[in-house]
This record gives sequence, structure tokens and C-alpha cells, in this order.
Amino acid sequence: MLGLKLTTDPRWVDLVETNLEAVLSDHAWCEKKAASNAIALLTYNADLDDLVDEMTAISIEEMQHFEMVVQIIRKKGFKLIREEKDNYVNELYKFMKKDGSKTQALCERLLFAAMVEARSYERFKTLSENIKDPELAEFYKDLMISEANHYTTFLKFARKYGVDTDVEKRWQEWLTFEDSIIRRYGK
Repeated sequence: MLGLKLTTDPRWVDLVETNLEAVLSDHAWCEKKAASNAIALLTYNADLDDLVDEMTAISIEEMQHFEMVVQIIRKKGFKLIREEKDNYVNELYKFMKKDGSKTQALCERLLFAAMVEARSYERFKTLSENIKDPELAEFYKDLMISEANHYTTFLKFARKYGVDTDVEKRWQEWLTFEDSIIRRYGK
């Protein structure tokens, strides 16, 4: 699925349902971080008009998702819990190559974003197919489609602007590394 080597065990949804307030809060913060990442990409690459336009649209959409999740949290009588450290994203961030040319740095950041979106898609798919709450099932189905679009957008730009990177080889390295994280955390 989108090249991921390991899919989420559907029994994970049982854990989600026992701690929905925390999971929804974490989801909200992930949407905020996705918007921030898109803003960073357009900020550091303001000379690339097509990238700026796409990242602007993605950042707006991600903040709309943040708002939607917060509304669900409140509708369910929960509170938005403070943001916590995200070990998964932090490990992916550490894997990102920080040296090299500007285009290599851009390509790495785009592959990082594509990886996060691919896993989000996969998780939302699992939730949409297994969560007992029909409203949340539909919500995650809709978000799943959005995440797939973001994933393909980030990969498209990595391939376009990663002129001094073997993008396909590097993407396979990202997939292998992400697999090691998932296996270690049991996600």
C-alpha cells in the first residue's frame, strides 16, 4: 500500500477506541504539524511557483482538517489534550539527510512529507474500515483520500526537483527505514 512494507494490524483500532480523546488530540496536532511542514516547504522554496501554490493549498487543507478534528473532539465531550512528542515523526526527521545541495534538501523534505502522508493514509484506511463509530469511519474515509493526494503531490515534487538525487533509490531507503520504525514501535 503506497509502498509501505508493513500495514497496521486492524486490532490497533480496538486500542484507539479505548483512548479516543488522546488519539483524536494527537491526530489534531499531526494535522497542525503537516500544515507547518507545507509552510516551511513554501517558505524555503519561494522561487518555485508551482510548489508554493501546492504547499499553500495543502497547508490550508491541513488546518481545515485540524479544525474538523477539534470540532469532533468537542462534539464528543472531550478536550483537546496538549501536544506530546511524536517519536515516529522525530525518527523520520532524524533520517532526513541534512547535508548536500538546496535541491537535495528539498527532495529530502518532500520524501519525509510523502512518508508521513503515506502512513497517515494507511492508518486512516484502517480506521475507516474498522472503527465502530460510523461518523468517525466516514470522516477517516474522507481524510484517507486527502492523504493519498498529498502523498502523490510530495512524491511528484521530489521527482521533479530532486535533480541531483536518485529519488527512486532514496524513496526505497525511506520505506525500509520507516518499516524498521513501525516494527520497533509495534505501530
